[in-house]
Amino acid sequence: MRIRTGYTIGYDTFGPTPIIYQLDVHPSRAHDLLTSDEMRVDPPVPIRKYTDRFGNICVRLLSPGGRITVSADFLIADTGELDAYAPDARQIPVQDLPDEVLIYLLGSRYCDTDKLAGTAWSLFGGAPEGWARVAAIVTWAHERIRFDYQLADATRSAFDGFNQRVGVCRDFAHLAVTLCRCMNFPARYCTGYLGDIGVPVDPNPMDFSAWFEVFLDGPEGPRWYTFDARHDARRIGRIVIARGRDATDVAISTSFGTALLAQFDVHTVEVADDATTEPHSGARSRASSEA
Repeated sequence: MRIRTGYTIGYDTFGPTPIIYQLDVHPSRAHDLLTSDEMRVDPPVPIRKYTDRFGNICVRLLSPGGRITVSADFLIADTGELDAYAPDARQIPVQDLPDEVLIYLLGSRYCDTDKLAGTAWSLFGGAPEGWARVAAIVTWAHERIRFDYQLADATRSAFDGFNQRVGVCRDFAHLAVTLCRCMNFPARYCTGYLGDIGVPVDPNPMDFSAWFEVFLDGPEGPRWYTFDARHDARRIGRIVIARGRDATDVAISTSFGTALLAQFDVHTVEVADDATTEPHSGARSRASSEA
């Protein structure tokens, strides 16, 4: 299947303002791109790309002041398959984990494991091990938090979400990631596109989405598996942009100076095989960039 995807994001800046964006498709999906996802910048300014410590593509630029708008519109191929399902996947003992995944057992800015470790073990210590225990965490987090775009809070940690019981995609992911880490499952935060493919259309404005991955030993050996506490369901058509410890590592934009969000449009739709990249008019807008 083919998915048409992209964004238009504008900020009002007040004097020269450095900005880092993470909006390029993750290198692991680059081979699926059918057209370029190259970022367009208005007004045109020099950009420089680099790869961060987690393997994500970052774009640096200096806004000259005033409105700065970045956009992209591209086609990407997808298998059309649901997220992988491996109910027999087992948990890997910490001593046997690869060195590079150990960082995803540790607490981080939004995943305050020290505050939820006792809760995690009291809730899930008796659950079946492996995939089933992760699934129990996902369902519990899904039911614990009430989704509400209007109550997005960029400072809300997993512990805050646990107590406030409200949030957006990132809050579901942070809570589930934190509980998994407390139970010694390496878990990493993901951000990307997730359109309403194979499910009823969501009436909320289109946005980037947040989910997470857990490192388990499945039928094909140790690998990362996708889980989604926001929807508690396997989905079709995820397009990952970035992975990291939590939302800090995968922010769609980080400005070093005042940058007020002025426009935020995202589109992710399945299209016919003969689709082109004529200007897209089906994006849904919203007023903030909290997924």
